[in-house]
Amino acid sequence: MTLEALEADVTACRRCPRLVAWREEVAAVRRAAFADQIYWGRPIPGFGDPAARVLILGLAPAAHGANRTGRVFTGDRSGDFLFAALHRTGFANQPTSTHRGDGLRLTGAWITAAVRCAPPANKPTPQERDTCLPWTVAELGHVSAVRVIVCLGAFAWDAALRLRVALGHPRARPRPKFGHGALWYDDAGTGPALLGTYHPSQQNTFTGVLTESMLDDVLRTARDVAG
Repeated sequence: MTLEALEADVTACRRCPRLVAWREEVAAVRRAAFADQIYWGRPIPGFGDPAARVLILGLAPAAHGANRTGRVFTGDRSGDFLFAALHRTGFANQPTSTHRGDGLRLTGAWITAAVRCAPPANKPTPQERDTCLPWTVAELGHVSAVRVIVCLGAFAWDAALRLRVALGHPRARPRPKFGHGALWYDDAGTGPALLGTYHPSQQNTFTGVLTESMLDDVLRTARDVAG
């Protein structure tokens, strides 16, 4: 299966009834500011450089962000913060991501989410995370050079630990703890390393929990770890 065929399968997924109902309701009702736009309203495939050595793993699409635009972390302030950082650190050719045809290209990085559909209240369940896991495993069958996973928040960190096991690597013992700047890799050097950062949500960026320099430092560390 090609990467393009996999993306087509991802966007047709209806495995989680709660998520299907929510993403489609949001797409039908729309926010007033976007009332004239046609929402994507489907699962979101990964985006970036298939030769990437850095995987950036988020939580889930925003209801009026990626669920509207069809590209991960695109159309909301979290994405604005993230892509600006990717541009500053040399992973992106431009500092903004507004829609699927805007000319954005990533070099050395691939972005995806632990859950591919927008969840109610931005809170996917562990079951929904686990149901989505095979899509990420399949994606990494094509994006196979990944050496480090940048985990945007604790939910993504947990998903990345499960992803490593699903890819056939040993379970982490003891279980590594999430934290901003936390770096973990197994002693045998098998599988991708994990690198934590706070999620670029408005709650974190507006309050200074996550600053531009903090995220830039994590992305530069990821590049160094990936080699």
